[in-house]
Amino acid sequence: MLLELISAVQYYSMRNMLENELERNTEFELRMKAVIIKNTLNATEKTLKDHVWDMKRNLSEPDSMFDVAKWLVLMNPNVVGGGMAFVPNYYPQKGRLFEPYARQRDDSIVVRQIAGEEHDYTKNRVFYEVVDSNKPAWTDPYEDKDGAGTIVTTYSMPIHDDKNQIAGVFAIDLSIEWLGDTLNARHTYPSSFSLLMTEDGKLISNPNEAHTKSHDVEQVVNAINDSIVERKCNNSGNTKIIYFKSKADGEEGSIFYANMKGHPHWQLAVVVYDDEVYAPLERLRLQMFLLMLFAFGILGFIVYLFARSARKLGMAKVKQEGIDSELRIAKNIQQTMLPSAQDEIADRSDILVSGILVPAKEVGGDLYSYFIRDEKLFFCIGDVSGKGVPSALVMSVTQALFRNTSAHDSNPGHIMQNLNINACRNNTTNMFVTLFIGVLDLPTGRLRYCNAGHDTPVLLKTDVPLEVEANLPIGVFDDFVYKQQEAKLPAGSTIFLYTDGLTEAKNSERKLFGLKRVNEVLSQNEDKSPNELLKIMREVVSQFTGDTEQSDDLTMLAINYRHQDRVAVLDEEIIITNDVSKVTELNKFVATVTDQLNMPDSLSKNIKLAVEEAVVNVIDYAYPIGTTGEISVRAMSDGRIVKFIITDNGKAFDPTQIDKADTSLNAEDRPIGGLGILLVREMMDSVNYERVDGKNILTLRKHFKSS
Repeated sequence: MLLELISAVQYYSMRNMLENELERNTEFELRMKAVIIKNTLNATEKTLKDHVWDMKRNLSEPDSMFDVAKWLVLMNPNVVGGGMAFVPNYYPQKGRLFEPYARQRDDSIVVRQIAGEEHDYTKNRVFYEVVDSNKPAWTDPYEDKDGAGTIVTTYSMPIHDDKNQIAGVFAIDLSIEWLGDTLNARHTYPSSFSLLMTEDGKLISNPNEAHTKSHDVEQVVNAINDSIVERKCNNSGNTKIIYFKSKADGEEGSIFYANMKGHPHWQLAVVVYDDEVYAPLERLRLQMFLLMLFAFGILGFIVYLFARSARKLGMAKVKQEGIDSELRIAKNIQQTMLPSAQDEIADRSDILVSGILVPAKEVGGDLYSYFIRDEKLFFCIGDVSGKGVPSALVMSVTQALFRNTSAHDSNPGHIMQNLNINACRNNTTNMFVTLFIGVLDLPTGRLRYCNAGHDTPVLLKTDVPLEVEANLPIGVFDDFVYKQQEAKLPAGSTIFLYTDGLTEAKNSERKLFGLKRVNEVLSQNEDKSPNELLKIMREVVSQFTGDTEQSDDLTMLAINYRHQDRVAVLDEEIIITNDVSKVTELNKFVATVTDQLNMPDSLSKNIKLAVEEAVVNVIDYAYPIGTTGEISVRAMSDGRIVKFIITDNGKAFDPTQIDKADTSLNAEDRPIGGLGILLVREMMDSVNYERVDGKNILTLRKHFKSS
């Protein structure tokens, strides 16, 4: 009786623990899925708001609304359609109703005017709600037969003209087909399923048959909408719970549901069956009961001791498996943090990059990273002192700091200085990082770099070695001053970077691989691509070490600079003084260039506006007031890319750092040059600034297809 009492107490205690854990896990799942939905809705709202200025500046040209609608759909993969519905007779030449609309169809976008007698949007309640309230709004999901041709939810906002009068409604349609699979992609329990409903209880997303049966969905929806059904709140008070029993097969379960914050005010629900939640507990209870049958006398005592020992061993194994699982997850996360050449530079022909990181343990302390910004390749490679999880954490922080700092600074010395200050802050473990940072200007081959105690990189296919100052690793002294160095990479050269895990790889006789072997492999394969070069180097190292356990992380990074000037079909230049009145001559020059390249009118206008803005910035910032200077604008094209190189002898300044323009002003009220570098970046594919030989050189690039 005493053993049975103990068993009962344990059973109900564990059941209560499982129930509390279920509530916490389910609330977390609801919250995460609400975040996914809200993020998608917010991204859709931002897509629409980002295009408001484009619509307003072209409001006087009704036909341009079709292009605005097309770009609106292109900017968000979840958007299936979008357009604008103007107040009746806003464009008399277009008739009473005018609704340009763009929708996704297979791999293309169809743009057309959908308003007419059969589709009178003025009879749509949402249209006048937005117009009357003068506020944006989301709709509940509905089937859009005339527009998107599928079930969508629409975000609409009013559009005002120059006189602040409502011109119409700007709307974007978001497909909700992804909701069912997204909400039911992962669950704690296999038979669980999720539902999404409107505020008034109408079903939005119905899980497929792989997750549940239709009768259970109907019963769950009815239970939530039935005001007399008994329900309770969880411990946090954020989630409501309804216990139910399936009418079809008698399975008992729980419905957890909560309202999403903000608009739209939808409801999320997760259904969990008791069988899966408490099945392990029921099995455990049965096992304990069977063990009690043997708990008689000495034999029972022996069985009890054995069971207790086995139970401890099982818990230790589960704990170890949990640790191993977490390490595997950490390893996957660490690998996903590394850049991929296919993602970063897949469309470039002037650079090839390949990197590899092989940790000695589940996670390692080596790092490498690279990305392209403003026609510059930013890259780094480093080695954190120590191994294992602590080094991996420092590695993750260092890599993130490199990315964040390099996003707004092109000086390797400044970047290294910032990383060192952060590495020294609260460094109670005295861990340090050897690090090499480089910034390669792709148009010129100019390499700026800074080293912090790392191994010197090797230059291939060039007779001039890379001169590198050692400096101290980061994380040692926060007042150490790092300075950048410079070198010129010739076209076709390759820079090979590595950590000491390569040179210090050991074989069974405890001999090191060594720098001499590294140079031999590199010299024999200097014509190989970066990917092939790293593969060969790793194979040679593997053959050298054999079955010897890897003692240190192995990391390599190879960069092949392949800059080659294409055959020019156009190369013209104009030189003007730093006088705003000379902008007219500049515009004529740009127009002549775009005409020779047979560019479409819309692209020609954008390029002219971008070049004008860049030159006006030079006039405003490069030369002091009262001084006269020359500005050279050279236009070059190979028939595929047009490039404008703007050169001046003024004071050093980076126009990419100029404050953003006030785009709320009308075009005629905005001063020349007032659009700012933000507009230049949007209209051109890349904007690159360099200070070379006392000159400011700003390069604008644009891909085009001649008409």
